[in-house]
Amino acid sequence: MTDSALIIFTRNPELGKCKTRLAATIGDQNALEVYQFLLDHTVSITRDLPFDKYVFYSEKVHNNDRWDENIYQKEVQSEGDLGLKMRSAFEQLFAKGYKKLAIIGSDLFDLQSKDLIDGLALLDQHEAVIGPAQDGGYYFLGMTHLIPEIFEKKEWGTDTVLMDTINDLLNKNFSSLPVRNDIDYFEDIKDKAEFQRFIPEHLQ
Repeated sequence: MTDSALIIFTRNPELGKCKTRLAATIGDQNALEVYQFLLDHTVSITRDLPFDKYVFYSEKVHNNDRWDENIYQKEVQSEGDLGLKMRSAFEQLFAKGYKKLAIIGSDLFDLQSKDLIDGLALLDQHEAVIGPAQDGGYYFLGMTHLIPEIFEKKEWGTDTVLMDTINDLLNKNFSSLPVRNDIDYFEDIKDKAEFQRFIPEHLQ
């Protein structure tokens, strides 16, 4: 056990249950394949990181999947909205004795290992670190202790989440990472070469 851990929130990759806003344009099967591609990217940028890693599944733990049990510890997200789920994950791991914790999703093609290393390193001098997403949310949230208000009174999934969270941090010693873009809509992938194979011909 190190003194730092990364929490990775992921959905169980099932047809019709992931990337639904993207699926509205490119179809359920293509959206599932995009999500699996993004999961593989998340594995590739996290597996060699020098701190503990926990995958929190949306519904149930999958064994013998892309998340190697020798590298990732596996949990299931709690009940409730996204705020409650994230708070519960932080509480669970702070209770294990970690001094620095951060959480990410699993759908960020822009995200690289350096972002995660930098984010955890910033927690050596700050109480909290946030990674802003272009859509008004955030892709990274790190803390050295639980800040409960971060997880309360938010319109999750909207463009107000980032600013509402920053307002909660104004009286804290916090820092920020560079802005990154997550993949939610067709516009997020239509001009990226890596995603062309998932786009139906009539949309190209």
